[in-house]
Amino acid sequence: MKVPLLDLAAQYRSVESEVRAAVIRVLDAQQYILGPDVAALEAELAALTGVPHGIGVSSGTDAILASLMALGIGPGDEVIVPTFTFFATAGCVSRTGAKPVFVDILPDTFNIDPEAIEAAVTPQTKAIIPVHLFGQCADMDRIMEIGNRHGLYVIEDNAQAIAATYKDRSACSFGIVGTLSFYPTKNLSAAGEGGMILTRDEALAQKLRFIRDHGQNPRYYYHFIGGNFRLGGIQGAVLRVKLKRLADWTAARRQRAARYDVGLRGSSVQTPAVLPCCEHVYHQYTIRSPRRDALQKYLTDAGIGSGIYYPLPLHLQPCFRDLGYKEGACPVAEKAAKEVLSLPISPEMTEDQQDDVIQTIRQFK
Repeated sequence: MKVPLLDLAAQYRSVESEVRAAVIRVLDAQQYILGPDVAALEAELAALTGVPHGIGVSSGTDAILASLMALGIGPGDEVIVPTFTFFATAGCVSRTGAKPVFVDILPDTFNIDPEAIEAAVTPQTKAIIPVHLFGQCADMDRIMEIGNRHGLYVIEDNAQAIAATYKDRSACSFGIVGTLSFYPTKNLSAAGEGGMILTRDEALAQKLRFIRDHGQNPRYYYHFIGGNFRLGGIQGAVLRVKLKRLADWTAARRQRAARYDVGLRGSSVQTPAVLPCCEHVYHQYTIRSPRRDALQKYLTDAGIGSGIYYPLPLHLQPCFRDLGYKEGACPVAEKAAKEVLSLPISPEMTEDQQDDVIQTIRQFK
């Protein structure tokens, strides 16, 4: 049986008529940049996360970059980031002229290790960017305690964990800002690129609205050096249609994760750890296997898709070689990079498809 890692077409078919109507509404109104749908989406996501201000931007990457710019992060500053995450988390730090400081992760959740954060703080440290990886929140109590004690900004990279909670509080509600990505593979996905910044700080929210539009307000009067980070009206309209289904889609992901947990119990793989204080939203269902590459080939030969997130930690990437990190600097992340494998878990996945994945893994020797 063919089981794709992700079937974007299947999700689209479930919302096609509403999405088409929403897009036509924007086309008829000719409101392509920002506009009423983006404003409504900002309010709806603010309500979902319990954070007063939402600022729609052009991508999840630009959400991080604009946040760093608005907070004045730049040359001479250090920002602590996990080494086991998507490139944008650290790449945006470098783009401001600041230095990313890579730290290790926890072996169970794959999230940033708070003790490693504590050990990495220097007088040059200005911010911490915890990533809520694969759909589960990082240890925000400990991270916020470290940040507050050292006077550091905490920027939540929530590209993978929209609607996740930590101790009954939503991701994006802890730090000075939280950032979202609406990349087409995300749990809440646009018809292209999109992102959002959420903050409780009204003055910072206003500054971010200027920065996403080249730093101008009113037009042609520039208060800050900004960028072209505006979210398009069509993306706002599409996202509003899908947002109405996010709770159901999240519940479906959790149901499939629970089936995997039961079906893979006693197999050769390690299933994801979920902390009691967290509600996981399973952007990825990531298992571990000491024979990961052989397992992936076995699945591929059986027609089953899978993904490796991430095969090389950031501290070992060629573009960061000048920072001086060597193999062994973050051993937990380095081991995880050789063992992790993400399985299909989309809301559209059928029970028959999932059973095929489970049985194939159980047959792997």
